[in-house]
Formats: sequence, structure tokens, C-alpha cells
Amino acid sequence: MTGFRRILALVLLGGVFVMEGYDLNAMALAVPRLKGALGLEPAAFGWVFSALLVGIGVGGATLAPLGDRIGRRPLIVFGCLGVALSTLATSLSASIPAFLFWRFLTGFALGACLPNVSALSAELAPDRLRATLMSVVSAGIPLGLALAGLMTPMVVAAGGWQGLFVVPGLFAALLAITLGFVLAGGAPETVPGAPPRTKAPQLELFRAPWLLPFGVVAAVLSLNAMNLYFLNSWLPTILPRAGFTLDAAAQVAGEVQLAGLAFGILVSVLIDRWRPGATLVGAFALMALCFLAIGTTAPDASRWTLLLMVGMGGASAGGMALPALCAYLFPPRLLSSAVGMGILVARIGAILGPPLGQVMLGANVAPRLFLAAAAGPAAICALVCLAVPMALRVREAFDARPATA
Repeated sequence: MTGFRRILALVLLGGVFVMEGYDLNAMALAVPRLKGALGLEPAAFGWVFSALLVGIGVGGATLAPLGDRIGRRPLIVFGCLGVALSTLATSLSASIPAFLFWRFLTGFALGACLPNVSALSAELAPDRLRATLMSVVSAGIPLGLALAGLMTPMVVAAGGWQGLFVVPGLFAALLAITLGFVLAGGAPETVPGAPPRTKAPQLELFRAPWLLPFGVVAAVLSLNAMNLYFLNSWLPTILPRAGFTLDAAAQVAGEVQLAGLAFGILVSVLIDRWRPGATLVGAFALMALCFLAIGTTAPDASRWTLLLMVGMGGASAGGMALPALCAYLFPPRLLSSAVGMGILVARIGAILGPPLGQVMLGANVAPRLFLAAAAGPAAICALVCLAVPMALRVREAFDARPATA
């Protein structure tokens, strides 16, 4: 692949994450508007949010690892096409079961696609900038989340709540067509001296020596994903209860994602150039402190927006940096499998996030206490990340083995 085509491929792979971020936020931004449009109560959408996550987990575990065997291109192109069709179909939904069905299919297509996007971006990146470039590519997620929030007033004015799904659906279709031409086809090359490929490479993650690195990544991904989807799903609904207007809440939801983009790139640069373990411990500890501060203060637009930018920025940074960390923890032949299985395990936690918010919403929990609940998982993530240096040594020991070992 030529230098120009490599750069173009990385830009388009980043576009896949922009599409994902916009699509993830679309449902959260649509929910407060569906009571008036369709007579559907916001509290009924907890499992709709989770349906997307279940789909991502299933797709990540069952289809994504095929990228390690048959190549990344088919999974990425057809995954984008699946997202386009199911997201556009979501705009035609008028009941909870319909939203459940189409959001699950959207997630399934995303789950097949995204781990291979992460793996391919790692393969296209120079070794010394691997985590940074992977995170720059995945920075499309908070950028897409931000664009969804910032564009909501214009999109809804032009196309109603349905426009929130039409925009990412059309963008996904455009990406599928463009990536089909830009990405090289074929199966991944076999590295001399590497172990033979297996039909189920993901099973290697549950055996020595990869069990410890995968356990660390999976635990932190799960807890962080629970926070991320708990907050992203309900922030546009909970902030109006603290005195924000609907449009102001959508704007805040966009602004905090831009902060997440900046934090994610900073954390990834530090992973490349400094200490991965200390970087992640510090990021999650700061996140926990921000949500504790929200829990102990009265609602204030300026103060809460700043604390949310740092706190939710930390959650977005974790979502960007942890897949990038996988490039240092696992060999290339296991990278799609590691990211895909990490997504599956993460969804166990993420699936709990929206229903937890639904229960708290139904119990009329005060907004400041609602948001303060995110401090607990963030603090546990900081503790788990203390084991990152030990996990990195597993990969170092594996790489140091003789080629015939």
C-alpha cells in the first residue's frame, strides 16, 4: 500500500469510528423527543440502549475474529453496510420492540466491524506511534458523539427525530462504498516462525500466557464501558432535571465528547512515550474525583459542564486508549480476537449501564447523585490498572522466546 493510500485508509477508518459515535449518541438524543412524537416514555428505553450493546458484543465475539483468518476488509466493508441498513431502518420504528430489533442488528454489524478497524489501524501504523495513531483513529468515537450533540438542533429542525438516524445511516453507506475501493483485499500474511492460525484464535486468550493481559483489559473495558454507556445514554435526559434545557443538555453532551477526544489522544501519547500503567491509573482516578465533586455540589451549569468534560472525557479516553493498549499486549495474529473478545466481555458491564440508569430514573434519584454513581466503577478501574505493567511483561517475555520455542 502506497503512503498516500495508507493515510487515506487511516482517515476512512477514523470515519468508521465517527459514524459509530454519532450512531451511539443518536438514540440517547432521540429518547427525550419520542414521548411527544410517539407517546413513548424515556424510562422504557433502558433495554433499547442495551440491545445495541448486546449486538456489539455478539458481533465482536462471533464475526470479528474472522478478520484474523480471512482479512480485515470484508468484515469492515460489510459491517459498515449492515450499520447503514439497520440505522436507516431505526428511523422508521414506532414501538419499543422495533427499536430493540434494529438497535441489536446495528450493534451486531458494529461488533463485526470495529475490532478489525482497530486491528488494521495498528497494522498500518509505525511501531513507535502505534497507540497514538490507533487512538487518533478511534478518536472518531467522541468526535461522532460530539457532532451528534452539537448538530441535534439543526438535524431535528430539518428532519425530526428520524434525522438523528438518517444522518449516520447515509454516512455508513458512503463509508462502505469508499472503503471497498481503498482497502486491500485478501487474507493477512503469515509471519515466518509464527504459530499456525487456528479456527478459534479467541480461545487462546483464555490460556497462558495471555490470560493475565486479557483479564486486565477485559475488566477495565467492562467497568469503563458500563460508565460510558450509563452516562452517554442518560445525560441528555438527566441534565434537564437539573435545570438544563433540552438543547443545552444536547450541547453539553457534545462538548464533553470533544473533551474526551483531547484526553484520549493525550493518554495514548503517554502510553506510547511514558508509562501505560501510571497513565491509566491517573486518568481513572481523576475521573472518579470529578464525579464525586458533582455529587457533593448543587447543580451549576458552568461548574457541572467543566466537571463532566473532565469526568466523561476520562471515560471516553479509556474507551480509546484500551484497544490501543492491546497492540502492546498481544501479537498481531491475536489482535482482532483480543479486541473483539474484549468488546464482548466489556458489554457485560456496558449492558448493565442503561438499565441501572433506568432504575435510578424511575426512583427519582437526584441528578447529582445519579452522576456521582459513576465514581465507583472509575475508582475500581484505577485499581485494576495497577496490574498493567505486569501484563506488559507477559508480552515482553513471549517476544523474547527463541523462534523455535
